[in-house]
Amino acid sequence: MRVIASIDEVEPRAWDALLPPETPPFVRHAFLAALEASGCVGGDTGWTPAHLGLWQDDRLVAAAPLYRKTHSWGEYVFDWAWADAYHRNGLRYYPKLLCAVPFTPVGGPRLLAREPGHRAALAAALLAHARAGRLSSLHVLFPGEGEADALAAEGCLIRTGVQFHWRNQGYASFEDFLAALAQPKRKKIRAERRKVAEQGIVARRIAGEAITPAMWRFFMRCYEATYAAHGSEPYLNLGFFERIGREMPGSLILVLAERDGEPVASSLLMRDAQRLYGRYWGSVAAIPFLHFECAYYQAIEAAIELGISTIEGGAQGEHKMARGFLPVATRSAHWLREPAFADAVERFLSREGSMIDAYLDELAERSPLAAARR
Repeated sequence: MRVIASIDEVEPRAWDALLPPETPPFVRHAFLAALEASGCVGGDTGWTPAHLGLWQDDRLVAAAPLYRKTHSWGEYVFDWAWADAYHRNGLRYYPKLLCAVPFTPVGGPRLLAREPGHRAALAAALLAHARAGRLSSLHVLFPGEGEADALAAEGCLIRTGVQFHWRNQGYASFEDFLAALAQPKRKKIRAERRKVAEQGIVARRIAGEAITPAMWRFFMRCYEATYAAHGSEPYLNLGFFERIGREMPGSLILVLAERDGEPVASSLLMRDAQRLYGRYWGSVAAIPFLHFECAYYQAIEAAIELGISTIEGGAQGEHKMARGFLPVATRSAHWLREPAFADAVERFLSREGSMIDAYLDELAERSPLAAARR
């Protein structure tokens, strides 16, 4: 076992060889390296790379994207109350260990290994590493299938959350998708798209290879505008987006909305063979319903056109249900060093899990799909 202070200490081919087929692009070497090279993580960001690797002889057989954190920003599984409880009792919650993709609430492998035995060994090594350090806790966010169970077997507590995903039911067109919705939802979407078009807006999708430097600069203006509207600073920078544009263009689709030939809004989608991920959006003009057009309806059209089965719309957002997205349970795994706090968190997670189950049942009764409501 070895701690890797920079992803560049590992050959890209060696890291990516650990990924199973149809892996989301976010755990690829190129994506993680772009975060580090652009300064979005590392330095004084509060995200210190400390990836964990297992070697057998001279071959990397398992790895985990791991960070030493001095805050809880950019995670999307919220533990602020836990940190506050630590501080009120005179204990340090930070630094902590976080196994996740920074700023990315997307499920996928966190215990990277092609062989089950190596994956189990990595889960044990991850917990052993956390126990051996002087850190308060370990958190594994949005782990892949079976990984939460492996971490639970090593002593982690499991937390449930909710996201909203769109499923492709073999739709032949956007109108075919609309026909599957309950009539009020169908009418609402048509009205929203019509009102955007009446403002003279034309949206187009640009594949990664065709995204120009000027397009990236405009997209960055939009991305920054979204954060400014909420009084915060963006996590990512132009250097990051330009680098993934060069290193992994096949994973990118840029939506560009224009009026009279001038760009007014954009969103960035990422993809693998089976899934489309809505990630970033922004606008330099206040146009009603333009967010829905760029972030949802263009993504749905792209998924139908490309034969993609699922769109993941990011964290939270019950409003997504009105656009055809359905609730999905997510999981995370947590280990806390202090036994008393671990017991308290375990009781909290039990109560929270029951509430999440009830919430999912309630949402299922409000499905936007016509067939589900009959």
